[in-house]
Amino acid sequence: MTTPNPVPPPDRPLVAVVSLGGTITMTPASAGGGPVTPTLRAEDLVAAVPELEGVAEVVASTVVTLPGASLLPGHLLAVLARSRAEVDAGAVGVVVVQGTDTVEESAYLLDLWWDRAAPLVVTGAMRAAGTPGSDGPANLLAAVRTAAAPAAVSRGVLVVMDDTVHEAGRVAKTASTATSAFASPSFGPAGRVHEGAVVFAAPPPLRAPALAVPRAGADPEVRLLATWLGDDGRMLDDAVAAGCGGVVLAAFGVGHLPARVAERVGVAAQRLPVVLATRTGSGSTARSVYGFPGSESDLIARGAVPAGWLGPLKARTLLWALLAADCPAAEVSRHFADRGEPTFDLTEVRRGAE
Repeated sequence: MTTPNPVPPPDRPLVAVVSLGGTITMTPASAGGGPVTPTLRAEDLVAAVPELEGVAEVVASTVVTLPGASLLPGHLLAVLARSRAEVDAGAVGVVVVQGTDTVEESAYLLDLWWDRAAPLVVTGAMRAAGTPGSDGPANLLAAVRTAAAPAAVSRGVLVVMDDTVHEAGRVAKTASTATSAFASPSFGPAGRVHEGAVVFAAPPPLRAPALAVPRAGADPEVRLLATWLGDDGRMLDDAVAAGCGGVVLAAFGVGHLPARVAERVGVAAQRLPVVLATRTGSGSTARSVYGFPGSESDLIARGAVPAGWLGPLKARTLLWALLAADCPAAEVSRHFADRGEPTFDLTEVRRGAE
């Protein structure tokens, strides 16, 4: 970890870069090439992009150097604490570098906790450092530009890849290797980095209040179960029997399950939160379009909580964060109703303040 630099003059804002590792930090074991592993630190990444000097004063630090698949919520809590401290010390924004495998989950989890107006920007790379066409330097430059942009203030956590800016609650990794792997399927990206400027399509959206940070050691078991042709519900029974804290079901279409699974959903929902998301990759669950056994209206009547526009991964992340913060089971449905919509409805917040 490095010591934060002094606050720079106003003409060159201070941006913190915090690294968790990932492909952007990976290099081959030998000069002859071969499989890559994470080795570079945040300071190395910043030093490789001299153009950053014209954008911001950058202070770099490393939390861990791991592949994205090996990250844990505890690593993100460490990033959260580091990022808050950097902003409170004068940084106008923070860039978090990590592996792309888990970006759509980690960025959203950070977004649920982020309680500063300054932007927190997550980026990474699809191609390792030093390989032909490596996209890490360009992504880091675009991310720092976004973190330093006044237009990014009050937008929460953003993901910047391939000169495209996504909201953390909407972004998904939609390809395994393409440099354009990230998209926001239902509503499109929030903005773009064009000719060195960060351009947004609309003003900052209303944001839900930040969730409480989990108590020390909290790690509730929340299973994500995808349905399939011929599903009989036994995996849901197993989750209940194992004492899980909650379950997210990646259902057909707008929230459908086989009829023989529906009764098991009703039984499970009496013991733990059961959240219903669509496995399609885009769109929302419905509430009252269909009425057959196993339809969305039938499952909601049995106690399932619709995830709305949150896909299965986001839904599981939100449920984990709620349970980790000891959210009462009766409040889970309200949180999903609020956060599962494209724009948060502040009616209840305003009513509570009156």
